Amino acid sequence: MAVTTLDAKAALIIVDLQKGIVALPTAHPVGPVVNQAAALAAAFRRHGLPVVLVTVAGGAAGRTEQPRRLGEPPAEWSDLVPELNHQPKDHLVTKRSWGAFTGTDLARHLTTLAVTQVVIAGIATSIGVESTARQAHEHDFNVTLAIDAMTDMSAEAHLNSITRIFPRLGETGATQEIITLLGSR
Repeated sequence: MAVTTLDAKAALIIVDLQKGIVALPTAHPVGPVVNQAAALAAAFRRHGLPVVLVTVAGGAAGRTEQPRRLGEPPAEWSDLVPELNHQPKDHLVTKRSWGAFTGTDLARHLTTLAVTQVVIAGIATSIGVESTARQAHEHDFNVTLAIDAMTDMSAEAHLNSITRIFPRLGETGATQEIITLLGSR
């Protein structure tokens, strides 16, 4: 399904485009992903729409089969990539789980602004982006996913999310399609 419309009260959520995450090996080159997300942020700001910048600074407790990173992350791990051009009006969210809504003020912030739709981009498609999209859907937001403004550490996981999961949570589209819709509202 292609993206068909953007609500008048849409917000952009960019997930985990921070120095520590973009330095990891990814399925697709990270440069274009960051550039597309930055273009979305600039367009949302131009139209006076909210931009939410999410970083991860820890993880949920519990046993996992996959080993977790040990020790303290590097000093700049959680710093946003400069291409996002963080602005004072942007809402910052620091999460400690996969999804940006769990244990944060994100739902309250968006509700206070009367947001009805979220556009989501970031890394990793199957983890932070998908979890945030699922949570947004559960909070009754219309969900749009900018599929060229995201990547994953696994090409298989990325493809599964964009072809099997995302169409069940909302609409998918390319950055330029979304920016064009912003201008036609």
